[in-house]
Amino acid sequence: MNLLHRFTNAVDFKNYDDFYNNFKLNVPDHFNFAYDVVDEYAKLEPSKRALVWCDDFGGEKIFDFADIKRISDQTANFFYSLGIRKGDTVLVILQRRHEYWTTLMGLSKLGAIGIPATHMLMEKDLVYRMEKAGVKAVVAVDEEELCDNILKAASHVPSVKHLLVVGKREGFIDYDAAVEKQPENLLFDNRADCSADDTILIYFTSGTTGMPKMVCLSQRYTLGHIITARYWLRCLDEGLHFTLAETGWAKCSWGKLFGQWICGSAIFVYDFHGKFDPADLLEYITKYKITTFCAPPTVYRFMMKTDLSKYDLSSIRTMMTAGEALNPEIYKQIYLKTGHRIYEGFGQTETTVVCATFPDFVEIRPGSMGKPSPLYDVQLLNDEDQPVEEGAGEICIRLRHPQQGLFDGYYHDPELTETVKHDGYYHLGDLAYRDSDGYYWFVGRKDDIIKSSGYRIGPFEVESALMEHPAVLECAITGVPDTEGVRGQLVKATIVLAKGYQPSEELKKELQNHVKKTTAPYKYPRVVEFVEELPKTISGKIRRVQIREKDARL
Repeated sequence: MNLLHRFTNAVDFKNYDDFYNNFKLNVPDHFNFAYDVVDEYAKLEPSKRALVWCDDFGGEKIFDFADIKRISDQTANFFYSLGIRKGDTVLVILQRRHEYWTTLMGLSKLGAIGIPATHMLMEKDLVYRMEKAGVKAVVAVDEEELCDNILKAASHVPSVKHLLVVGKREGFIDYDAAVEKQPENLLFDNRADCSADDTILIYFTSGTTGMPKMVCLSQRYTLGHIITARYWLRCLDEGLHFTLAETGWAKCSWGKLFGQWICGSAIFVYDFHGKFDPADLLEYITKYKITTFCAPPTVYRFMMKTDLSKYDLSSIRTMMTAGEALNPEIYKQIYLKTGHRIYEGFGQTETTVVCATFPDFVEIRPGSMGKPSPLYDVQLLNDEDQPVEEGAGEICIRLRHPQQGLFDGYYHDPELTETVKHDGYYHLGDLAYRDSDGYYWFVGRKDDIIKSSGYRIGPFEVESALMEHPAVLECAITGVPDTEGVRGQLVKATIVLAKGYQPSEELKKELQNHVKKTTAPYKYPRVVEFVEELPKTISGKIRRVQIREKDARL
């Protein structure tokens, strides 16, 4: 069984138009995910599988919903004993440890706010987050550099009262041991005070264009991931879903928690350490018989260079991707090697899935991000905030009341919220164009658009063309000023070469000619720079703004 019918008006639809026009969410006024999903499963079907966790040291743990309820109750009791109350913020840096899920559910029961974060944060990053969010406690994995940085950062932030670690380390409370000592039933009763509008999570954005922003997400938002999990990821009741993502990023909420559990699907977690190895990943898919799988395009790029015939992938029903636009060449190679089509989804930390190739309703067109979710009235607007009839425009969501599946605003920052939510729209900052069949095609971040000789050139199409060439491992397209003052900007390609290739003028010309033949000739990169690596955020996204800043200083 699953809980879909409790929160939707219907589950099955005839076609996309029926789905888009008629799907509705039912959100109870006092909805709380931990009580209304986790505890409900624990009551109705306690032995239902919830979480399958393993690591690369041979460890394995399987949790049913009765386990998740019991441990989350103990976790809530522990935080309650520390004085954590409704609205308090807790920084959660647990990588892929299974404690992440019970920690978030325990905080949800308290009405406290979890702030997931990556273990790669340095001292200054931690200070910034602790101060901006008024963090009261930190719970972290036991990694020496991380814990040292947490201790240093906390010494500068008076609001931080408690440091907890999964393990034993000086200056920290042993988190698991403290939780295990707590009673298995809640020591408080706050159910009547819960509201669908309570904040459950705050995410700091990855900071591709500036300082990270604090995205405030409510209990109501979690139900929006029914669209993500049921209709895009195609999570199955009693299935096992695997999204490759660390818990510090919003992709975890998309693929490793809310929608999956509502759909009745267990979540698979592979807690690997060190460098990612696609062979290990494929071994685990085979061993645990994963039914639905989602990974960023980079992982599929690794996979397409692996001998996939060695692995039994027959358990997989659907494959998906998100996080960055999917190059058509990757889609083609994976399809040729596995017979699986990759269904693309698009959204942000601030949203659930906005557009997708929904497997039941939307035919894949490689390179397209599909059609809009029924939760959103998606519009393309020009620089004057007028609807675009033809060509590219900024992706915007016309605001409804109540607006399901969208962030409430930036935490304690109404002025910043107003910069993206105004005049009846939420502005995503991404550009796309819509074809005559209603498919959306990603162009690029609004800040990344290159204006050259009267043309507006998005980086994605040029990057996709370059990625088809075997010499290119990674690339980023940016604009640089035309010193001759003729074109305004020139298209520049910053390229990391694949193994076996060396920079040369001949290769540069070959790549330029390749782009001319693959896409419109005016889009080819007139400037080419070969580099060892591209600047990236700690979430792995390319920082084109850093490339532009570097070029501006030259």
